[in-house]
Amino acid sequence: MTSTTRPGRYSLGVLHGDGIGPEIVPASVAVVDAAFDAAGLDPVDWIELPLGAAAIVEHGSAVPKSTLTALADLDGWLLGPHDSAAYPEPHRAKLNPSGTIRKHFDLYANIRPAKAFDGGKAVVPGTDLVIVRENTQGFYADRSTYAGTGEFMPSPDVAIALGIITRPAVERIARSAFELARRRNKRVTIVHKANVLRMTTGLFRDVCREVAGSYPDVSVDDFHIDAMTVHLVRRAADFDVIVTENMFGDILSDLAGEIAGSLGIAPSINSSDTHAMAQAAHGSAPDIAGRDIANPIAMILSSAMLLDWLGAKHADERVRDAAARVERAVETTVRAGTTTPDLGGSASTSAFAAAVVDAVRAG
Repeated sequence: MTSTTRPGRYSLGVLHGDGIGPEIVPASVAVVDAAFDAAGLDPVDWIELPLGAAAIVEHGSAVPKSTLTALADLDGWLLGPHDSAAYPEPHRAKLNPSGTIRKHFDLYANIRPAKAFDGGKAVVPGTDLVIVRENTQGFYADRSTYAGTGEFMPSPDVAIALGIITRPAVERIARSAFELARRRNKRVTIVHKANVLRMTTGLFRDVCREVAGSYPDVSVDDFHIDAMTVHLVRRAADFDVIVTENMFGDILSDLAGEIAGSLGIAPSINSSDTHAMAQAAHGSAPDIAGRDIANPIAMILSSAMLLDWLGAKHADERVRDAAARVERAVETTVRAGTTTPDLGGSASTSAFAAAVVDAVRAG
């Protein structure tokens, strides 16, 4: 379906989610609004949609069908974290909200940057990499099959999980990684476990290398997943774009986020060729929900990634300018010493967001 947005104007969905979602998503909305204004764009049409625990109470589903239908007509959307482990049954046993949306819209590319900030708490200063995670297959049983799940128990004492790798899925995520590398430092690292999972992750590695043949200007290397964890801890600043399967990408991106300073600064975007969703890489943090101390950086920067994706899709440099303004404003705010407790500061969620808004307006 195509967007119903008026020419020159964008409609974005807002799904607050659970836990700290109702705090960090509105913070991101405020920053995006300021960036659109600073870039000379028409205001965003924000469409708030039900999702998560509140949606279960009001609509009987964590992801109502009406929400999925509405999302299809929007230019993109901001998804807050969810706390599906706390949902009542039978909702807890179902595919979680983000997985449901990813699967419904075939959001095959999960792009997760890890960038250290001046004034932050980076374990490896100078870290500036992006993990490109295949988002639809691999060893994630909740999204590796058309129907049902790739995890099952033939007996009470036997559990089996399927790891699915297909050439078409690897080809498209590899192209995403190499295209991104061309816009960055022209280096791609393939992560696999082909010494043990020879056919599955071996196919992933080999197809990535085949795709690399179309990008002779991009250098390529590869590492086993266990070795890669060590390399990230020792020398994360040496890597540019890392492409890998679903589960490996999830694990490595959490590690990379902490190496860059905190999971609270780890953004991500989930995209297909036609739809995109901004979603912080971290969880819902119910232990700090409602206390106004959560770090909104990951959600704010995820929103900036969505804007950059929209600008590229619609050839709208003003939207890409808005994205760049958000990124610069976050960096300026952290560099000035305004940070939330996880980064060693004392700013509240709302105070940090207000400081970023001020930085956006100041240019």
